[in-house]
Amino acid sequence: MNNLSEYDLGQLVKKGVPERKVLDQIETFKEGIPFVDLEKAATVSDGILKFSEEEEKQLIAEYDKQGKTRSLLKFVPASGAASRMFKALFHFLKTYDFEKEGFDAYLERTKDLEVKGFFDGLEKFPFYREVQARIANKALSEDHGKFLFVREMLLEDGLNFGDHPKGLLPFHDYGDYRVTPFEEHLKEAALYARTDQGAKLHFTISEQHSALFKLQFESIRERVVAAMGAEFDISYSFQKSSTDTIAVTLENEPFRNPDGSLLFRPGGHGALIENLNEQDADIIFIKNIDNVVVPQFANAMADSKKVLGGLLLRIQSRAFEYAKMLDLRDITAEELQGAKRFLEEELNARFSERFSSFSIAEQIEVLKDKINRPIRVCGMVKNEGEPGGGPFWTKDRSDHVSLQIIESAQVDMSNAEQVDIFKNSTHFNPVDLVCGIKSYEGKKYNLLNFVDFKQGFITQKTKEGKNLKALELPGLWNGAMAHWNTIFVEVPLITFNPVKTVNDLLKPAHQVK
Repeated sequence: MNNLSEYDLGQLVKKGVPERKVLDQIETFKEGIPFVDLEKAATVSDGILKFSEEEEKQLIAEYDKQGKTRSLLKFVPASGAASRMFKALFHFLKTYDFEKEGFDAYLERTKDLEVKGFFDGLEKFPFYREVQARIANKALSEDHGKFLFVREMLLEDGLNFGDHPKGLLPFHDYGDYRVTPFEEHLKEAALYARTDQGAKLHFTISEQHSALFKLQFESIRERVVAAMGAEFDISYSFQKSSTDTIAVTLENEPFRNPDGSLLFRPGGHGALIENLNEQDADIIFIKNIDNVVVPQFANAMADSKKVLGGLLLRIQSRAFEYAKMLDLRDITAEELQGAKRFLEEELNARFSERFSSFSIAEQIEVLKDKINRPIRVCGMVKNEGEPGGGPFWTKDRSDHVSLQIIESAQVDMSNAEQVDIFKNSTHFNPVDLVCGIKSYEGKKYNLLNFVDFKQGFITQKTKEGKNLKALELPGLWNGAMAHWNTIFVEVPLITFNPVKTVNDLLKPAHQVK
């Protein structure tokens, strides 16, 4: 066991990190994180539901009828920085010398298709007119103008987009004004996550951007309230310092800064399970900050969310009935079998082959354990080659089979059979979740009780030229929700429109017609 000094323990107290947690993290580094065991990909009719148009209409009607009587919340992870969107353009600024090389020659030399695509679509970007106005009459040549445009857009003495939070960048051009993803999320919430009290949203942001988000809301409040006919209740939180994870050397000893203090690193978006755990609502929609659309696609987006919400309400209603019966032990043998079938067929739970040999009291306890869990209904889009995770049946260390969202980093890529399962999956995770986090009694579950802490990630990094190992917590919709009851539903591709690079803003979902 690693010995921590009194100085170290004082540092832990200041960060709010228990000593036991740090020692457990060091043990995780030593043991390594096991790869997941993929049983098979989830597919339509085997883990993924697909509804007919008529069934979708019924679910939308159910949601419209019941949803407004529940407390609703939209939860938006929004701490992402915009810098990664502009990676190719930052490289362009560093490597292009307009005095020595023409732009066409630069493209021929570098074969940089991202930079070519950016300038091919330049006038379609929502910030085009603003940047052009700022550099008017400054360009010495057309090629110099391209360099000036990127410089003015990205750097601190210009618009400084490279240092903005992604949520506050101009994404859509409405002609008279431009709209950020933050504003689009408000408008979207008003379409499917509002009650008579208005629409309630929670954004997880970086603490240094707090004032910017609040200022943005004040500047658009009148416009968005008038447009949507709804008031907005907005709250914010930051990733907690106490969720930072310790870094270690390649020998699994605590990595120390030059002053001797322990080095901690942010635990990744999985840390946000603690922020989610502090929210209080009957239904919580989760969607990333950069996944928004322009008005012509807004109703299709909202209807898709209502389908997921209607399904959650329908499933939850029956789950609550069975949970109450099991708690009261007022249940017949036939109802006991009905509860088991419901868990298997509707909540995708799987049971031990020995279940039928258990006593009635033991069966009731197993059923109670499986039904008294938060529920997530997750939209899945057809796989079109996007990088990232997808829906799979997996087997854990105790041979329990369950539905999970799995990322490529969790799969043993040296195992041909596992790679084959992963690569042949039919669907992709667009981060489109609707969650029920309360019991039939209206009590909130402690979401931290349903995390699989063995589904984190170990990565290798450097600090001041020294190699180290870092630990990412289980992803918010991966290991952090591993022990939830899970339902996957196929949703339209229009629900997935992330902006990973600036050129994604040229896609139809981000072009106002």
